[in-house]
Amino acid sequence: MRNIVILGSGPAGLTAGIYAARAGFAPLLVEGMKSGGQLTQTSDVENYPGFAEPVSGPALMDAMRRQAERCGVEFMMDEVQLVDFSGDVKKLDTMMNGTLEAKAVIVCTGAEARWTGLPGEAKYRSRGISACATCDGAFFRGADVAVIGGGDTAAGDALYLARMCRSVTLVHRRDALRASKVMADRVLSTENVKVAWNSVVDEFLGDGKRLSGLRLKSTADGSLRELAVAGAFVAIGHSPNTALFRGIPGFLDEAGYVVVERGRTPVKGVFAAGDCADPYYKQAVVAAGSGASAALEAEKCLA
Repeated sequence: MRNIVILGSGPAGLTAGIYAARAGFAPLLVEGMKSGGQLTQTSDVENYPGFAEPVSGPALMDAMRRQAERCGVEFMMDEVQLVDFSGDVKKLDTMMNGTLEAKAVIVCTGAEARWTGLPGEAKYRSRGISACATCDGAFFRGADVAVIGGGDTAAGDALYLARMCRSVTLVHRRDALRASKVMADRVLSTENVKVAWNSVVDEFLGDGKRLSGLRLKSTADGSLRELAVAGAFVAIGHSPNTALFRGIPGFLDEAGYVVVERGRTPVKGVFAAGDCADPYYKQAVVAAGSGASAALEAEKCLA
């Protein structure tokens, strides 16, 4: 029987572990198959407090992990395949280590950016292609960039990048934005933002080392053209890693995010933090803060 089991090893999970361990609850953290979460795929992080110089995503996560280990967090390299939260004792069936039992569970399973899967995308990811404008936009200050998408996320990214980039081209497959009218109007009235209407990316282009442009295809007549950009931001949404919890009544919202209030889920003894419970920000510092909140709430519950 464990006091607290934490699912996920990103900023939320590691911070929750640090707080729970320092409170004397000897938490067990189940890492999942992608230790460190999305930040391990990020080259440089400039906006995490405490680092005067940019720090690589893997280095930041390694530092968090070592801190958690020093505080007494126990790590298990495994993945939970089935959960039973119906009783006071929470049961978690793992892939390799049998069934875990816990008095409290903190869910920090994160989310995954949706990618296009188009040629060149994997090759130039973190080398000109990003899924986070607020994370990586500053690296393209004064450059020409593109944003792929047409919803509020894409519109918000375009407006954010317009403040620092020379030009922003929003690539959208239709002849009208899906974004809310307020956001769409702002995009269309921003001088250095233009929209490539009725267009989709056909291929991400580069010199083998970095992205140099996009090949665009018209959805109207199939014609191709090239757009020279130094950066491309894929803004077609995120998918929370919450399939494991779909059968629990009221646990997820319509988009699949865990429903939380101050770290507490609708299930007594189960808490959540990070991107799996955050449809809005997708920032490491926000995830870390929510991990602390979830751990503090779990401590209250156990006490």
